[in-house]
Amino acid sequence: MKAFITGATGFVGSHVARALADRGADLRLLVRPSSKLDNLAGLNAETVVGDLREPASLKKAMQGCEFVFHVAADYRIWVRDPEEMYKANVDGTKALIQAAQECGVRRVIYCSSVATMGFKASGGIANPEIVDEATPVSLDDMVGPYKRSKFMAEQIALEAGRRGGNVVVVNPTTPIGEKDIKPTPTGRIVVDFLKRKFPAYVDTGLNLADVKEVARGHVLAMEKARPGERYILGGENLTLKQILDKLAALTGLPSPTMKVPHAVAMGFAAFDQFFTGIVMGKEPRATIDAVKMGRKIMFASSAKAERELGYKVLPVEEALRRAVDWFQAHGYVAPISQPAAVNA
Repeated sequence: MKAFITGATGFVGSHVARALADRGADLRLLVRPSSKLDNLAGLNAETVVGDLREPASLKKAMQGCEFVFHVAADYRIWVRDPEEMYKANVDGTKALIQAAQECGVRRVIYCSSVATMGFKASGGIANPEIVDEATPVSLDDMVGPYKRSKFMAEQIALEAGRRGGNVVVVNPTTPIGEKDIKPTPTGRIVVDFLKRKFPAYVDTGLNLADVKEVARGHVLAMEKARPGERYILGGENLTLKQILDKLAALTGLPSPTMKVPHAVAMGFAAFDQFFTGIVMGKEPRATIDAVKMGRKIMFASSAKAERELGYKVLPVEEALRRAVDWFQAHGYVAPISQPAAVNA
């Protein structure tokens, strides 16, 4: 089996590559000239230079491959030029699927996001709605360019599958674990907690998933998914406070006790986005879109993936522990002198 993977230098993509390598797959990985290759260390794989925004490079790169895993994405909560995000996430996905079909690839596995699901602000943290693949949703429900671009790209992939192409979609929730080199917004929660930069929290909720099981879910989708279908690859539904409490139990550090109203968080985000993002030209710590998204409790069900693919919803403590250990070992934070045992 020969598999072509985009995004293998990143967080989820590197785990997908290793999950495939464990199955004995012959790997070809798309990298950009500027890509950091740290996550590929020790991995037996061929690398080819290309770019999602350069369609001609894609067809040449995937020649001879049986399966294509499209994991790469421009994943940022804030971006100065949203058009660049649309080019990478939407136009890049369309070009990749077209190239795969022209090359006679057996199946394309497109890594979307749970962000494309139909989360609502109604119900709140006290009575959250748990969404699944059948929950009604439209482009108008998407907040910010990242979610809008992923929704648009997902529609391209689903339509290709419905028209007879062997294309399937997986929707990871919020992966957590090691090798989050960027780190992702979720990884920043862990890093900020370890740096004691989490003095307060807001009432919001996430579905937190072990990145290794998310990667295994990609392989299961290659083997068992139905074309034109999408599958949520998730884990535990947890409030932000519950996540912070679990980190406290793992590390011995205190969990914040002060809850900040969304209105106050919105005020801080507006200031930070303007001053840090626009005036200073740096990525803000908080954005208006992020606070808007936080009003929606992102609880989701992976029952379809469990039923049809054999996916497993795992307790999240082990993945959180690996994330903590990895961030400390790689210099993102100073080591904790006496970490507590896992007992959450």
